[in-house]
Amino acid sequence: MNAWLVRDAATGRVLASRVRRADRWLERTLGFLPRSALGMDEGLWIPRCRAVHTLGMRVPLDVVFVDRDGRVVRIEAAVAAGRWHVGEPRAHAVVEFAAGFAAANALAVGSVLALEPAVSASR
Repeated sequence: MNAWLVRDAATGRVLASRVRRADRWLERTLGFLPRSALGMDEGLWIPRCRAVHTLGMRVPLDVVFVDRDGRVVRIEAAVAAGRWHVGEPRAHAVVEFAAGFAAANALAVGSVLALEPAVSASR
């Protein structure tokens, strides 16, 4: 399973514990398209990406653009379905969360996010 978590690099606090990393074409293409609801602990980290669309989406998203170091360079809050393009040329990755995630976690431009493998409790 593709299990990751997103942590605030400054505080060490886990922000989202159910994160998928979209490395493959199909994962990147589908993203959250099939979903009709998202939990506040879910996310989709899309590496090597500077733009997304929300065509066909059923839920609004907070779209967070991060540079190569995980530093937030732009946040688009509550992006509604039907947008052709939401992008940021300085981004190295895009992270999608449920609408309201950025505000609830006090994310701002300059915050640093760390993507880490989730460690199973059964190990």
